[in-house]
Amino acid sequence: MNISSRRDFLWQSGGGLGGIALASMLGQEGAHGAGTTGLLKDGTHHPVKAKRVVQMFMGGAASHIDLFDYKPALIKHHGEKSDFGEHVEAFQNGLGPWLKPFWDFKPYGGCGKMLGETVAPLGEVVDEMAFVHNLIGKTGVHSQATYLQATGFDLPGFPGMGCWVSYGLGSMNDDLPTFVVLPDHRGFASNGPKNWGAAFLPAQHQGTIIRPGMVNPITDLHPPGSADYITAGAESDGQKLLARVNGAYAAGREGDSRLEARIKSYELAARMQLTAPGALDISGEPQYIRQMYGLQPDGTKWDKNINAVEEADHFGRKCLAARRLLERGVRFVQIWSGCDNGFPRRNWDSHEDIVRDHGPLSNGMAIGASALIKDLKQRGMLEDTLILWTTEFGRMPSSQGKKGRDHNPYVFTNWLAGGGIRGGVTHGESDQWGYKPLDRASPTECYDIHATILHQLGIDHERLTFRKDSIDRRLTNVHGNVIREILA
Repeated sequence: MNISSRRDFLWQSGGGLGGIALASMLGQEGAHGAGTTGLLKDGTHHPVKAKRVVQMFMGGAASHIDLFDYKPALIKHHGEKSDFGEHVEAFQNGLGPWLKPFWDFKPYGGCGKMLGETVAPLGEVVDEMAFVHNLIGKTGVHSQATYLQATGFDLPGFPGMGCWVSYGLGSMNDDLPTFVVLPDHRGFASNGPKNWGAAFLPAQHQGTIIRPGMVNPITDLHPPGSADYITAGAESDGQKLLARVNGAYAAGREGDSRLEARIKSYELAARMQLTAPGALDISGEPQYIRQMYGLQPDGTKWDKNINAVEEADHFGRKCLAARRLLERGVRFVQIWSGCDNGFPRRNWDSHEDIVRDHGPLSNGMAIGASALIKDLKQRGMLEDTLILWTTEFGRMPSSQGKKGRDHNPYVFTNWLAGGGIRGGVTHGESDQWGYKPLDRASPTECYDIHATILHQLGIDHERLTFRKDSIDRRLTNVHGNVIREILA
């Protein structure tokens, strides 16, 4: 029996519930997107250090020199005319005097890592973290720079990193997506869903959006309450009709994965109706866990002004949801902070006022990220869960106005933790100002970060490819070296 006739059969045997049952039966045959093996079904390229990935993306460009990359020279020369020793192509007009960090720095952990006061909660887990301070980008334009960090290319039309992981390794569960995206509760960052779209990979590998804390965290998973006219018989008849229409459409379109992906998504949605509510229900979490993540009592009312407590609640809910999804077999979770919504800013693009924008966002992020690392560690999951913190570029060491900083694609910071990463270390340095890498001949690029993550997952980044337009495309394009100095 072929896939089309099997699906026609499944809807003839009970509508949605029949779909759930048959989809589960077909799981081992690779007929749906969840619970399947990926391209490397016969084994990874080398031993696996990490099974799961959490990617935290700070939309709008977080300031490395105010959070993680301590620069005493900026304190010493604060207010003096900035002199970069070369012509600087600024994005706006951010070449004012040298501007010291807005928060005091002090050492944390056994490694003595200097952190800004606003991210002090990360001090509790800094010995688990590896910082990369010499990362460079290719552009100071938000959309292109976001694409570069999310997909490995600064143009649209390429798969997100989670899509490549899904394509290569497949799912670890039968009832939830392989790749889940938890966007900012206020909206999307630059490019929106294109950051996690599958592009030319089979469409079932794209990220699935879930919004923890919302009344309806998964859009259209259940029919609305007003749809009381839907009966089991009507649903079964409708699904049978849909199966016939889909089968007719798919005939002769073997090279188009979109319909098959949509069918798979419907089958997965049927299974998620049973499993997703439990995965997202945090009511059974102990109070000390909720407090650790910075969650406030349910029903808390927020004022219109952004504040650290609110940010901790929202970011912490995403981090707690990520932990619950990871322990249920989701392989890749992407957490976003900041949205592209103009003014007043609700993102990290702090041209006007670093303290106003970065303050709540960074403190809330630090509380949630620290809690996730501690929680994974106490559950024995940190050792095979790799966490990446990233942003599209950094911010300038000179001032824009009196309280802001312009874009700096010339150097910025990432950090990683868990999943075979050596904690309490730093790789690469920026110069005394935090303007460019100290060693300009040997910077780190996103390709190196991506290659390292794939390596920890057991994947040789040069061998995970997809033939497109006569080119063997890969996440790392034609670049990338594993950063072995930060591996345990």
